[in-house]
Amino acid sequence: MLNSQEFRRTAADRLDAAASRVPELSAFVGLDGFVDEILHVVDKRYDADRFDRVPTIAAYAERLAAAAGRSTNVELVNVMTKLGGNGPIMANALASFGLRVSYLGALGYPAIHPVFESFTRRADVASVCGAGLTDALEFEDGKIMVGKHYTLKEVNWANICSRYGKDRFALKFASADLVGFVNWTMLPYMSDIWAAIQSDLLPGLLGERRKIFFDLADPEKRTPADIQRALDLIVRFQSRFDVILGLNEKEAYEIARVLGLDPSPRDAQGLAQLAIDIQKRVAVETLVVHPVAYALTVSNGKADLVEGSVCRKPTITTGAGDHFNSGFCLGRLLGLSNADSLLCGVSTSGHYVRSAESPRVADLSRFMRNWPTE
Repeated sequence: MLNSQEFRRTAADRLDAAASRVPELSAFVGLDGFVDEILHVVDKRYDADRFDRVPTIAAYAERLAAAAGRSTNVELVNVMTKLGGNGPIMANALASFGLRVSYLGALGYPAIHPVFESFTRRADVASVCGAGLTDALEFEDGKIMVGKHYTLKEVNWANICSRYGKDRFALKFASADLVGFVNWTMLPYMSDIWAAIQSDLLPGLLGERRKIFFDLADPEKRTPADIQRALDLIVRFQSRFDVILGLNEKEAYEIARVLGLDPSPRDAQGLAQLAIDIQKRVAVETLVVHPVAYALTVSNGKADLVEGSVCRKPTITTGAGDHFNSGFCLGRLLGLSNADSLLCGVSTSGHYVRSAESPRVADLSRFMRNWPTE
């Protein structure tokens, strides 16, 4: 597993050498959108302002389990309200790097929700329906996302064509250096949208191959048949694009189960082998898996692993995976190797969870050179 000081310094040098090309790059990302409330769960309250938070998901689970057959009261404290959704967070991070970003999603309709105001100043932003809502309960060891998704059924091909414009969509889709479709799980018509794009737009695409990124976003609640259809559709984009499929560790095991592979938890080398086996069945150019402590890619049956920067007391965790995805895609757009791109990914998420801010390219390079130890 890579992560020596020399590796980080060399990768930072290569990133710096390519940084001048970033403003020339463009991205078209969609199609979700959420208003996120970042919440802490109160463990013990001392007065109107002071309290201890429930530190871990396990401790919270114990508290809830103890209420079975009785009842309990849970107090949530709002830490911040922010733009949310895999797509807006990833697109906002790409814009922070300096890419020319266009975003289409569920951000409010007909008016865009005020929480996305700063995003609209960084990117060309459009929306076809109201935003979803998420209560993000954050703990030291992870997060629980409680979502209200009723508006997201309006993200469908008919509304994209009527409220955004088919020709406008086709132009963005045909010209962006990076296309990103994320949060498939929470968008019930995403597979139908992909099928429509393949039927209506793919045959007319000209020019060089470009990159397209997919993130299923925790497909556990979807049926195996739905997941298999989504995977089949993703693979079909490989005919015209270099396809990148991103998974976190939990998602990798869920996809393994659907594909008939052993879904048992594994160490890093075992997970790398599982990723190789997944890519044999899901024939995309690049498969990315990003657990908390490291990340790996598989291309052409070869795995690269890079150790991450674990933060024991994160300022924020919601959006860390989306920041990883933006950093990895930045590296690939700049022509960096899979290993260097993984380092861009873990550095982007590492910077974000510590500062709650999306890094610029200079911040990313500095993070690599001054690697935090906790």
